[in-house]
Amino acid sequence: MEVIKSRLVAFNKLGLFLGQFSRNEIVKNESIPYNELFFDGFLHQLKLAQEKNSWFTEDNLLFAIENWATALQKSNLETWISKENLQEVSPKKVAIIMAGNIPLVGFHDFLSVLISGHSVLVKQSSNDKHLLPFLAKYLEYVEPSLKGNITFTDEKLTDFDAIIATGNNNTARYFEYYFGNKPHIIRKSRNSVAVITGNETEADFGKLADDIFTYFGLGCRSVSKLYVPRHFDFNLFFNGMYGKKDIIYNAKYANNYDYNKAVYLMSEFDLLENGFLMIKEDESYSSPIATVFYEYYDNLVDLKIKLYQDKDKIQCVVAKGFLPDEIPFGETQNPQLWDYADGINTLHFLSKI
Repeated sequence: MEVIKSRLVAFNKLGLFLGQFSRNEIVKNESIPYNELFFDGFLHQLKLAQEKNSWFTEDNLLFAIENWATALQKSNLETWISKENLQEVSPKKVAIIMAGNIPLVGFHDFLSVLISGHSVLVKQSSNDKHLLPFLAKYLEYVEPSLKGNITFTDEKLTDFDAIIATGNNNTARYFEYYFGNKPHIIRKSRNSVAVITGNETEADFGKLADDIFTYFGLGCRSVSKLYVPRHFDFNLFFNGMYGKKDIIYNAKYANNYDYNKAVYLMSEFDLLENGFLMIKEDESYSSPIATVFYEYYDNLVDLKIKLYQDKDKIQCVVAKGFLPDEIPFGETQNPQLWDYADGINTLHFLSKI
């Protein structure tokens, strides 16, 4: 238990370090341990992350860091680990294969493994390679016992006791084949949906824009599909989206918007669009960048049944008074530590391996 306590303190200190970097301002706090070694270096890593991956804008990077600075507060960490019995964990080496769709997307798994008392072997995505090794080095400074317990590799994964792997539906099949004989969590593609019932306010649609556009819609918690009642007035929806109009000035987003619009028009699909977002009637959950799919429903009971049947494809359901475990409008990108990806309790898994 002492190991877990010392690691909790280390991650809390990391949260204080990250708290210096926000979208409002980046201000050096002289009281942060080892700041003279790490503050300027982290600014450089943020710059490198932007240069390597143009989806990782300064705004998106700092948004992710703000969320982790909040999550790593002492009270949040203590509440989170109090939900599991980690006192009798036998230390193992746990491998993590990380995705790279949004900044630090693999950090929750990294945190979970270490705070459970295990050591970690990390294979990063080439799209998100700069931030985590630097933060791991900071952790080793504030908690020297972590040295030797954090390893990064680009090689084939060998010599590990359990694995957590995140990928798309195709890579998940490979993961199952190669790692099925080890204790594992293997995550597949998921998307998030919003259910419009007619009870929404103008402010709700403004918040929904955050759920759709944060990280350019690349996260599994990003809303990519709407369920709307028949005869829904889409002007209400588009009015709420208007505050995000400047997203079209991102060149990569604009290229995707133009490309997907051209494909849809050549295919003679019916589209509604406002110059920076298209919506298309489609039964699929996963929509291309700059596009949100929608589907009409006739009654909420049948819709609840459908969403339950498809629960393995859905990460979040955004709604207002529709489901007990719904996510409020505007909150999909602000998960708590205990809001587990795919609904799989990572800490519980790690306590049993």
